[in-house]
Amino acid sequence: MTRKSKIAPLTQTIGLLGGSFNPPHLGHVHITKQALKRFGLDRVWWLVSPGNPLKEDAPASMARRVEASRAIMQHPRVEISDIEALLGTVYTADTLRALQRIYPRAKFTWLMGADNLASFHKWQDWRWIAQNTRIGVMARPGEQLRAGLSPMARQFAKYRVPAASLAHAAPPAWALIGGPMRDISSTDIRRKGEWS
Repeated sequence: MTRKSKIAPLTQTIGLLGGSFNPPHLGHVHITKQALKRFGLDRVWWLVSPGNPLKEDAPASMARRVEASRAIMQHPRVEISDIEALLGTVYTADTLRALQRIYPRAKFTWLMGADNLASFHKWQDWRWIAQNTRIGVMARPGEQLRAGLSPMARQFAKYRVPAASLAHAAPPAWALIGGPMRDISSTDIRRKGEWS
């Protein structure tokens, strides 16, 4: 984790919520709390990424995004981390390989919104991620159908498990949860000029 981290995951079940958090918002907070509860996770780590290879625009500085994330997400079981910058990883698969090597006894679950599942097949080494990491997918407004018809959902259909059992299932395993949603995005916040 970060240089100041006090977390020793050992055999904990840990959700990993990666993203640019440019800016972090209440939608991130909402899905984090839902993930802790619905997937039965011990902890969630927000992995504030240096940048997104699928996006052209550079995000705000890492320090600003980490600070804003810590201000909005205050929960005893959530850690805000810049570990991708420390590891020098760009792609999710490389980050997961490094974390699995550093914390071999931890049970990691990659967390994403249904919108990301719809385009997951464009990610670097997406099949490796699906085969080697639990994936928890959370509802996003208007994205449920596309997510359910995505290449990943079709190819790994037989590995879909109930949400409550995901954290302890052996990969490949994934779950999709519905429920209350917040229709907010970092893109909309930037477009309105509320984060510059």
